[in-house]
Amino acid sequence: MNPTELPIQEIRHRLETELRTHRRFVLQAPTGSGKSTQVPQMIHDAWLAARNRVVVLQPRRIAARMLARRVAQERGVQLGGEVGYQVRFEGAFGRDTKILYVTEGLLLRQMLGDPLLSGVGALIFDEFHERHLYGDISLAQAMLLQRDHRPDLLIGVMSATLETEALTRFLTPCAVLQSAGRTFPVDISYSANAVEVNDKPVWEQAGHHVNRLAKELPDGDFLVFMPGAYEIQRTLTEIRKQPLCRDMVVMPLHGELTPQQQDAAMERYPKRKVVVATNVAETSLTIDGVRIVIDSGLARIPAFDPNRGINTLLVQKISQASADQRAGRAGRTAPGKCLRLWGEREHRQRPAQELPEVRRLDLTEIVLTLLASGISDFENYPWFEAPDAKSLQRGLMLLGDLGALVPGVRKLSALGERLADFPMHPRYSRMFLAASEQGCLPTVALIAALSQGRNLLLPLSDKRKEEKRDEMLGANEAAEVSDFIMQVNAFNLLATNRFNPDFCREWGIHGVTALTAGDLYEQFMRLATAQRLNVTNEVHAWDSVGKALITGFSDQLAVRLDRGSFRCALIHGRKGELRKQTVVRNAPLVVAAEIEERDMRGDVTTLLGDITAVDESWLRELFPADFSETTRTYYDESQRRVQAVRERKFRDLILESKEGGEPNLDEAARLLTEEVIAGRLTLKQWDSSVDRLIERINFCANYCTDYGFHPFGEEEKRLMIAHLCYGAVSYKAIKEIEVLPALWDFLPASARALVDKFAPEVITLPEGSRIRLRYEQGKAIASATVQQLYDAPAQLKLAQNRAPVTFEILAPNRRPVQITSDLAAFWTNSYPEVKKQLRGRYPKHEWR
Repeated sequence: MNPTELPIQEIRHRLETELRTHRRFVLQAPTGSGKSTQVPQMIHDAWLAARNRVVVLQPRRIAARMLARRVAQERGVQLGGEVGYQVRFEGAFGRDTKILYVTEGLLLRQMLGDPLLSGVGALIFDEFHERHLYGDISLAQAMLLQRDHRPDLLIGVMSATLETEALTRFLTPCAVLQSAGRTFPVDISYSANAVEVNDKPVWEQAGHHVNRLAKELPDGDFLVFMPGAYEIQRTLTEIRKQPLCRDMVVMPLHGELTPQQQDAAMERYPKRKVVVATNVAETSLTIDGVRIVIDSGLARIPAFDPNRGINTLLVQKISQASADQRAGRAGRTAPGKCLRLWGEREHRQRPAQELPEVRRLDLTEIVLTLLASGISDFENYPWFEAPDAKSLQRGLMLLGDLGALVPGVRKLSALGERLADFPMHPRYSRMFLAASEQGCLPTVALIAALSQGRNLLLPLSDKRKEEKRDEMLGANEAAEVSDFIMQVNAFNLLATNRFNPDFCREWGIHGVTALTAGDLYEQFMRLATAQRLNVTNEVHAWDSVGKALITGFSDQLAVRLDRGSFRCALIHGRKGELRKQTVVRNAPLVVAAEIEERDMRGDVTTLLGDITAVDESWLRELFPADFSETTRTYYDESQRRVQAVRERKFRDLILESKEGGEPNLDEAARLLTEEVIAGRLTLKQWDSSVDRLIERINFCANYCTDYGFHPFGEEEKRLMIAHLCYGAVSYKAIKEIEVLPALWDFLPASARALVDKFAPEVITLPEGSRIRLRYEQGKAIASATVQQLYDAPAQLKLAQNRAPVTFEILAPNRRPVQITSDLAAFWTNSYPEVKKQLRGRYPKHEWR
């Protein structure tokens, strides 16, 4: 479509008018309206011209590159000149670039080096509804810059499906613009009733429906959404099997492809085309010719668990908003159809929006960047949406583990300031600094590049060939040393063979991943050179590589729990298990460069990957202050006694524990007390006499606090049991201990002699009966027959006449007939009726 005919052109005049009085704007316009390509040109042509640069922030690398290419084509210029792009470790731009598409994190990096953003006249945040972490932070930083130093800076926020109310409040004062766009109707249907394939894997469902719809709808290309590269490959295979798809152009589209492969998926072809894509095709990029969308309703969504400090990459159901975005792809140029591979009822139960990344991702790099910018008051930072406090704390914890913080304060150490110079996660920058010192940076840089993508080695159906490949790649050398050895050897072997596709297919090596890692390696090496690091491989021993790895991943150190499984304990109290593919199968101490949660066999499992064996001497060399030796006291349930174990720790990770030594008596008393309180251990001498005395003490405390009495509650019970347990380390030592004398001793001396006086166990009635008192809930209760009470006073009081005795009046058969503390009222009001009822049944008893 001619750019002048795009729907977004309808807002050009209003945009020009509004921005004469506002330096901020919010624009809502549907995908396909042309906002991502046209608005930056409008702003450049109307206001900035040759003076300043328009920087357009994109959430995805593929979108930044392709949008820049399209704008360059529209303006008839070479990419990298007037129009360019910059993503992490890749770019095409220069001094004369006036419209620059960048990924969001790069703006923060630029602001560290140039806080005033010299030469930048406008910042446009595109597809802001995706709420990527760096988009949120970059917008907050831009707002601070505009407020404090650059009132001339233009800030624009654009989105296809944006709730503008909250954003408008955040940006006020700002202009609010909207373009309805021109979209065609999309018929949305659900596959819940397609019983012939609903129990099949999602790629088989997609293949079935592509074939079916190819017959029903003879025109238009297909766009199929799948969660990841693996599902895309399976889907491509299924589609190519279908009878009506054999003449179609079937192509993948995802972030791991080369730029040429990504470009190819965007082209028009004489034949019908099927593009199977991840959510990179959900926004920003418009694939011409698409009229049929098949949506799996799934995406691999990254998240972070701050409670356990693990990254997760789980396949999850997308939100309703994402589903609407995907469906809209079918109605860009003509009426279209969208088939959702789930039910309509389920769709209504899905969340309206995805949770913003600031609420679900690792914040370590953001925390480092903010600290480097002089911002440490995260609680009062102008977040568009504040992150969870635990996530911020986890970021600070990791920076502390890396040595990037001054202990005890939110301030970067000298090492932290050095780490902030690197445009990468602080783990890798810390690792690069260590590798420079160890003289192994090229190897470590290659490992870092390889760890960014999928495993190079693919499973081979021929097991003997797989064994031969492993031997060729140094499996024996790698065993019990590092999973990275075979990865590095595979890359080097591929490089020797010039990344020959036939060689890759023969030996099951992922060529695209290797090529991508090669490009990333070159970028890492250029970065290391720019940072003046030692970029020569002076040392070839894997000990040096291991030391570098442990500096970046010391918080992912793990100790094997047993030799019969791959279960491990990690720093910060976490548990996990090694991936079964690891070659490091017996090392007692390892470091994991990858730790994540995965769906496996219907369960969520914490897996440790990219394992390298660690020698404890490395830790003592690199982190001498992080070791400690302590004696821990614990309760052994099987022996019913308290034991002591001597533990050697690295931070909070137990490296070695040995039974022996004397338990700490205070801790032993506490542990035994907990067992008694919980009812797992019983004090034999804690009988009814003890409970009765406690009730009497509490009765006195209720009425006679001025005599030194205090209530005996759960806390007092715990203290007394701890006193009984002190000096003991086993149940045998406390089982028969005398409790009643200890309870008497627990009373203040001034109160002991008064218990019998104020709360006697027995009272004597006038006719001579001795009645035992019960003390319940602060009351003294006496059970007596009518005949025993004939001559009793109208009211009997205890505790210095402060507490009346409650009488449980019994019939001759010892069953209660009345409960009262006022005998006079009983004789007057109740007794005549009681006497009438009982006299005939018990004529031999006295009835006055």
